[in-house]
Amino acid sequence: MFPGTEEGPEDDSTKHGGRVRTFPHERGNWATHVYVPYEAKEEFLDLLDVLLPHAQTYVPRLVRMEAFHLSLSQSVVLRHHWILPFVQALKARMASFQRFFFTANQVKIYTNQEKTRTFIGLEVTSGHAQFLDLVSEVDRVMEEFDLTTFYQDPSFHLSLAWCVGDARLQLEGQCLQELQAIVDGFEDAEVLLRVYIEQVRCKSGNKFFSMPLK
Repeated sequence: MFPGTEEGPEDDSTKHGGRVRTFPHERGNWATHVYVPYEAKEEFLDLLDVLLPHAQTYVPRLVRMEAFHLSLSQSVVLRHHWILPFVQALKARMASFQRFFFTANQVKIYTNQEKTRTFIGLEVTSGHAQFLDLVSEVDRVMEEFDLTTFYQDPSFHLSLAWCVGDARLQLEGQCLQELQAIVDGFEDAEVLLRVYIEQVRCKSGNKFFSMPLK
């Protein structure tokens, strides 16, 4: 299941767009993140093809996310030998959780805690209560392993694009209104941005684990 070495991915900022790792990588430490994956369909990418160039007229350095998801945890550090027990504990909690629909159609601007990255996201507008319940289950596992739980009063969202630095000043206000108008006017946006959650995923280092919901 795992390579014999405990080396995690090397920390080379040129390989991740100049992003700065928020905690140093140490031998045997694996950055771990729990999230809901979003499989982008062609129509969703068509919407992004309209949204992103418009946002880039305000902040040219914005780039599209390589993959799409909704976070259920902060990024935490797990020792290598805790990964499998951690995943098994998550699976046990997710097994009885019902699948559900959510809608994410409210454009919102986010930054990370250190204000070193800015994101354009679509905020969840229905299904918020179910996401809170999911996070509650994930948080209980985090507490079992003495890890940081999720943010208080979280805004669940699907990040679409990001850039280095704090670009809120340029993106909020006029730009945000225009991006929302694009989403609201996009053909079949209502159907497109209503999503059925069937699984939760955990990424630890370069390993991915899927946890199906009931």
